[in-house]
Amino acid sequence: MSLSYVLVVNSPVYGRQSSLTAYRFAKALIEKGHTLTRVFFYQDGVSNASSLTVPANDEFDLVSAWQTLAKESGAELETCVAAALRRGQVSEEEAKQHALASNNMADGFTQAGLGSLSESLLTADRVVQF
Repeated sequence: MSLSYVLVVNSPVYGRQSSLTAYRFAKALIEKGHTLTRVFFYQDGVSNASSLTVPANDEFDLVSAWQTLAKESGAELETCVAAALRRGQVSEEEAKQHALASNNMADGFTQAGLGSLSESLLTADRVVQF
C-alpha cells in the first residue's frame, strides 16, 4: 500500500544529524514506492534552502541533494517564510518586497506560510518531523 508523506525538518543543514536523516528517510520512502508530497523546513531547518552553503570537499552536499530529490520525485520544498526571514534566508520575491540588495534561496525551494503546512497535514497519510 502506497502512502503519501510530508516531512517537517526543524534542524539546520549542517551541525546536527537530523536534516541528513530526514533526507535519507525521504529517499527510502520513495524507493519503497511511497509518495513524498512536501518537505517543509521550519525553525533552523530553513538553512537547508541556502544557496550560500559550501560544504567541504569530503562532505555531503545536502542542499544539492534536496534539490535533486525534489526534481526526481516531484516533492515540493518549502521554507516557513517567517522563520526564514528571521534567519536571513530570503527568496527573490521577499528580497524585492523588503528592498533587500540580494537573496539566497536555492533553486527549487519556495517560501510559504504555516497555512501551507496545515493543508499538508490534512491531506497526507503520514507526517514525520525531524
